Amino acid sequence: MSVVEDAPERIAAMATLTDAALAGRVIGLPAFDALRLVAAETRLPARFAHDLIQGFRLDAEGWRPRTEADLFTYCYHVAGVVGCMMAVVMGVSPDDAAVLDRACDLGMAFQLANIARDVGEDAAAGRCYLPTDWLADTGIAADAVMAPANRPALATLARRLTTRAAAFEASARMGTRALSLRSAWAVLAAAEIYGAIGRKVADRGERAWDARVTTSALDKLRFIARARAGARRRATEPEVPRDPDLWTRPRG
Repeated sequence: MSVVEDAPERIAAMATLTDAALAGRVIGLPAFDALRLVAAETRLPARFAHDLIQGFRLDAEGWRPRTEADLFTYCYHVAGVVGCMMAVVMGVSPDDAAVLDRACDLGMAFQLANIARDVGEDAAAGRCYLPTDWLADTGIAADAVMAPANRPALATLARRLTTRAAAFEASARMGTRALSLRSAWAVLAAAEIYGAIGRKVADRGERAWDARVTTSALDKLRFIARARAGARRRATEPEVPRDPDLWTRPRG
């Protein structure tokens, strides 16, 4: 959460090295050489890597969302596109737009849950990912998000975030039909864990930021077991079409 003074230069260097790795050049840095190998093996679209780098740029610029659509765009760049990349690594064709949409949905759900949980930590670091339109509608000043008087309104906005997260999570679950058993198990376990975090934030209301919301080790084991059962029956469950009103990732 610390400020990086030379963020633009670092991001520019990251983009240059990413281009070189995707072009097949040996970089001599493990992260970029690993990217080169994985991208070649999976046909990982270069646009995904650059969409992720754009998320770094948004944070480096101190960008804040004005509308819900802006919020979703940010969530795509820092998490939704990671879902797309992971799906490709797990064997999904880069051309399978429908499954990649579901993978993006899971990343969106994770990020929205994170934002709801971390409002206080973000505010302490001078960041706020709640749309300014939302803040204005509830009478919360952008520079006083965590003021005690704002807790009731802030709890309302957190529930709005977690409701959006739940919709994306439900959509994402349908995408596991395209994955292997092990991959589906891992994805569903992660969905269970992050979904629980979002629900806890919503349930705690004004007390959601008194202590960091987490899931216990016992809860995680329970979620992992439930996810395995879900992964085993995923192909037999009726397929639900993706909600046409759900925000959809940009296509390029």
